[in-house]
Amino acid sequence: MRVSVLEQKRIIYGGNAREVILPGKDGEFSVWDFHQDFLYSLGKGFIKIMEILPSTERIKRSNVFERKIKILHGLAKMKKNELVILIESPNETK
Repeated sequence: MRVSVLEQKRIIYGGNAREVILPGKDGEFSVWDFHQDFLYSLGKGFIKIMEILPSTERIKRSNVFERKIKILHGLAKMKKNELVILIESPNETK
């Protein structure tokens, strides 16, 4: 799936992932390729993005790399296999 993580003034992340774990208001939940469309409010915690590495990197190590992004709160929207996450991070509030 295509994943974008955006703050008010910059793009934090843009790429393809096989799984994203989000800190929902009611607990963590996992989003996979072709997940049902949704709009969901996020709470404080970490977004965990399981990136798919290029085939040349797969030879050297496993084909998945986990990236973590700390957030205070946000909003996630999944539509047509594209996940867009709008966040406020601790760094943005300073």
